[in-house]
Amino acid sequence: MLETLTRSTDDPVHGMAENDHAAWRTETTRAAKTMPESELARRKSLLRKDLQAARARLGEARRAAAGRALMNVILDMPETGMAGTVAAYVSIGSEPQTAGLIYALWKRGSYVLLPVLLADKDLDWASYEGPDSLAPGPHGLLQPTEPRRGVTGIASADLVIVPALAVDHEGNRLGRGGGSYDRALARVGPVVPTIALLYDGELLGEVPAGPHDRRVRTVAQPATGVTRLG
Repeated sequence: MLETLTRSTDDPVHGMAENDHAAWRTETTRAAKTMPESELARRKSLLRKDLQAARARLGEARRAAAGRALMNVILDMPETGMAGTVAAYVSIGSEPQTAGLIYALWKRGSYVLLPVLLADKDLDWASYEGPDSLAPGPHGLLQPTEPRRGVTGIASADLVIVPALAVDHEGNRLGRGGGSYDRALARVGPVVPTIALLYDGELLGEVPAGPHDRRVRTVAQPATGVTRLG
């Protein structure tokens, strides 16, 4: 079933052919540090829309297959076996499904922290204590109902798993645009593994990024597996 998640380099990847990716890389390389904020936002928005549209076309079966493959990839990582506390997230919409991964981490004995979205778009954190410990939150999210540990709760994690629409080889991450994870990742120590979960084809040559965007150190993809960045 995983073969449905792989793509030839001659085929379009999430709505963009390889020559389109090359053109995007050329465009985003230009004076990134001096790029006006409005132009950076425009470029992020264009790429975000393309990736979200491609994900929406995948269908439930392929998202589930990606989730199962990513679960195995993450559980096989040495860093996961050594992590006492893991910060993760509950997938929504077209994201690769993470319910199985969260449950497996918890059953293995990891202390799993999940985010709680605050009104100012920052992230609080609380523990996962099984599927019944989740309840509906804003924007279709499922959130933990256990006592909250504060926005600095993520700083106690030995491994941090984050959502992303795309990541580049420098670790620049494209999220949904709210800035929640950039704020959260700023609280993670410099040697703690930070892993973005992607579909195959979403590790790009370059992602538009500004000075406030926080990088990740690793990506995991269903067929490609783990790629360490930077």
